Amino acid sequence: MRTSSTPVRWRRRALAAVGALVLGTSLFAATSASAEEDDPREGLAPGYHDAGEAVSNIEWLAKLPRVAPFDAAPGNFGFVNSDLAFTGDNAIVGNFNGFQVYDISDPGEPTLQSSFVCPGGQGDVSVYGDLLFMSVEETRGRIDCGTQGAGGSVNLERFRGVRIFDISDISNPVQLPGVQTCRGSHTHTLVTDPDDPNNVYIYNSGTSGVRPAAELAGCENANTNTQTPVTTGNPTQWRIDVIKVPLAAPQTAAIVSQPRIFTDPATGAFNGLQNTPTGTLHPSGIPYSPLPNTNTCHDVTAFPEIGLLAGACQGNGILVDITDPVNPVRLDAVADPNFSYWHSATFNNDGTKVIFTDEWGGGTSARCRVTDQPEWGANALFDIVDGKMEFQSYYKLPAVQTSQENCVAHNGSIVPVPGRDIMVQAWYQGGLSVIDFTDTANPVEIAYADRGPINTPNPTGLNLGGFWSTYWYNGNVLGSEIARGFESLAFTPSAILTANEIAAAGEIQLDEFNAQLQSKLVHDPSYAVVRSFVDQAERDGSLSGNALKQVRKSIDQAEKLSAGGSASANAVATHLGNAGRTSGLPADSNLVQALDALAEAGS
Repeated sequence: MRTSSTPVRWRRRALAAVGALVLGTSLFAATSASAEEDDPREGLAPGYHDAGEAVSNIEWLAKLPRVAPFDAAPGNFGFVNSDLAFTGDNAIVGNFNGFQVYDISDPGEPTLQSSFVCPGGQGDVSVYGDLLFMSVEETRGRIDCGTQGAGGSVNLERFRGVRIFDISDISNPVQLPGVQTCRGSHTHTLVTDPDDPNNVYIYNSGTSGVRPAAELAGCENANTNTQTPVTTGNPTQWRIDVIKVPLAAPQTAAIVSQPRIFTDPATGAFNGLQNTPTGTLHPSGIPYSPLPNTNTCHDVTAFPEIGLLAGACQGNGILVDITDPVNPVRLDAVADPNFSYWHSATFNNDGTKVIFTDEWGGGTSARCRVTDQPEWGANALFDIVDGKMEFQSYYKLPAVQTSQENCVAHNGSIVPVPGRDIMVQAWYQGGLSVIDFTDTANPVEIAYADRGPINTPNPTGLNLGGFWSTYWYNGNVLGSEIARGFESLAFTPSAILTANEIAAAGEIQLDEFNAQLQSKLVHDPSYAVVRSFVDQAERDGSLSGNALKQVRKSIDQAEKLSAGGSASANAVATHLGNAGRTSGLPADSNLVQALDALAEAGS
């Protein structure tokens, strides 16, 4: 824990100079391309759709404001934009009032295609083929998607759980029978089984109160604040729901297991990961908010190809074996007194690293102020070694935000630049930040976009808004802005993210994308990939001078000849081989391997 009273602003910029700082036995790094004396993000003019803006190495392409029936004044939780999912040329924006579909075939000019009113919050969405899934947690949610609410302590018309829609005609979604759950659905994650093409699984996380058994059979409440071992009964807390969805009959989806992934293996206590005694204060000196009382997960991220899941579970980050998706097994768990609420998780592209976020303040509070330490409301970066998570560093948005801006770490995704681990991430009214975490001990900001605080309806207070999610999809960054609407952005070339790297990332084209269902993004051999590795070799100093010029010349010659088809294949291979030899890099380097793959692809 820090005890220094030195202003955070000074500390962050000092960190940019020294690169890293030892905190006890851990390494903290918050280096940033933008951590200068005068960060352009600080002091931006307030506004709503006209707030001051600051960008670096990224630009806005389009900003579509919310329209009826999804428009409301900032702060109205009945109409908050939430998470995103993508299918084909469509972005689906979840909302506490339902969901909206945007045509993004032209990311520079996206258009609102359709809206579907179905209240219930928080409206997180995911897609799989012709199916759309949506989380519903609030007590106003109704089976029929009605807007009249579902009052009363027990209401058999109420829906809390995971809705299922047939979106084979995405402009006219058809609701199928969904799956009711005891605590509703705050978030959910799709999990596929490589050995089971006939079903998809949903890992459901409910964070709200337990429904009465009279409304939904099998629901059993327990005192979640207890510090004593809970080993009897079948309490709804301290478990997740695993829902099986038969793709041939999605209307028959049902819960097939409720694994107790928090259990203490030695004592059998369901609440085996309780680690914050009642009355404990956050290092800031104020009570934890939200309370890191581990009785469910907030968000989990699956990576079926490697058989792992990372769970952000209130007071803990956990690593889970999902090779049998119906019966997940916890492999490791970590805790951190600096973290108030483990919120979400993102693996790198090969599953050897994981980033967890801390939603200190619940997303509705200002947590990026000059008084807030850089390890509070931040990311925690871990290497995964032999099934265990090894802490490496924290990363927090380096620009100080005002007390009028809700700001804390939130949802992001991988940007598939070959040879690098890069994530674009939402920070609510802190905007978006793009970090390179190839070295997990030293994450570095390489791009950002930010606006001044929203000043309506309260000109001087905090009005809820900002990016809920910013995800990379098929070459662009798409964002769900809580109060403003739907937005698209594009990277701009720079010394730290070149045109070749941006182009190579854009060559990854996905049919659909759910941020919490990760898969390995594999680049086909291409000249953009090869040139990306040349740029990286130049950046790290392993290739320079005349050798660099000759390598680029050989690649240029090969690309010109490649238009000649098979007749020129030998010449193309010769030039690419020359580039590899001229580089002087070892045979297992990214550049030489990419050159060899490109030569083989053209033969």
